[in-house]
Amino acid sequence: MNVLRSERLAAALLLSAAVIGILLANLPIGAALIDAKQAHPIPLGPIDLSVGHMVSDGLLAIFFFIVAVELRRELVIGELNSFSKAVVPAIAALGGVAVPALVFLAFAGGGPTANGWPVPTATDIAFALGVLAMFGRFIPTRVRVFLLALAVLDDLVGILVIAFFFTASVDLAFLGFAAIAVTAFGLTSRLLRPRSPYVLGRRRQWPVIVVLCALAIAAWVFVLLSGVHATIAGVMLGLVMSRRPAGRAVHLLEPWSNGVILPLFAFSSALVVVPQVQPSELDPAFWGILVGLPLGKLVGITVVGGIATMLFSRRKGITPLTWGDLATVGALGGIGFTVALLMNELAFEELPAVIDQGTVAVLLGSGTSIVLSAIVVSIRSRQYRRRGAAEGVGGAFAHPQ
Repeated sequence: MNVLRSERLAAALLLSAAVIGILLANLPIGAALIDAKQAHPIPLGPIDLSVGHMVSDGLLAIFFFIVAVELRRELVIGELNSFSKAVVPAIAALGGVAVPALVFLAFAGGGPTANGWPVPTATDIAFALGVLAMFGRFIPTRVRVFLLALAVLDDLVGILVIAFFFTASVDLAFLGFAAIAVTAFGLTSRLLRPRSPYVLGRRRQWPVIVVLCALAIAAWVFVLLSGVHATIAGVMLGLVMSRRPAGRAVHLLEPWSNGVILPLFAFSSALVVVPQVQPSELDPAFWGILVGLPLGKLVGITVVGGIATMLFSRRKGITPLTWGDLATVGALGGIGFTVALLMNELAFEELPAVIDQGTVAVLLGSGTSIVLSAIVVSIRSRQYRRRGAAEGVGGAFAHPQ
């Protein structure tokens, strides 16, 4: 299972699953696969989800749980635990959200698909780090840390967008029940802290784990029934779980997320028939996503991040990122993939034809960013390798910080 924790392998599986999905959808077997995705198994009471929604609303909540745990860790003990550390990646992340959204609105603003502006604002953490690991052996660690901090903040924006922009109506009663379940989950998780009286008393931990699983399922069900997108349940649980038990849970779940959940979601989302239309007949949203991901992210992160660096990165002993480093992060930030595909489904839920076009645009835009970032990262890595050799240091990520 440890091999599935590899950032490189996770990125490769994600891309492969998406490519296989879009290829199969356009073969004779495609119609049967799409029908299977849209099929509704036997409903469980008020819960009646299609197979596709079981993946995007159910399994993907585990991925968002992992994201939330990482976000909390960065806010508490990581690269976002102080204003001086967080201000530059936060401003760069906002630039990486605002500029792609403006690019999208330049194409689709005022039209019926204008509410799709969040689609090109997403960054796929796993994929971006995977590309950096593949091609950036000699890139300094500070660049990876900056990318991770920016991507985590980017996902936070995505979570807020899902919660507030893609929720039509909310059942406050069910939301209240969800809050109770989440609170109970957080309090119960404290029993598993290393120095808790429960653990020091050498009591069995499996009953607590069973209770936590039951509370997590209850929270997910209540969030789903409340009208809020069910993946928010994973976010809430990740934010309230005690840090040490949460870290162990992530260690256990990460291989399943990388090896099963994310590839399955990519495959399911990519099951679309490529539109047989002329370029002039494509919805403006298609062009907004296609241009917004690679270009909007690159410009937004590089320019806004560069300005923030000049204003705030003057602390003694801190090596600020160069324009080349920021351009590297900006190119990687255009890999939207997982979260962008989810945003696409939510934004155009009432427009199936636009969902298909948007999916193709996300794959093409992210693919363009993959190629661009691979080139940029490779060039920067060679530059740092030569500089490291000249200064008498070497090895992966060995350039002085």
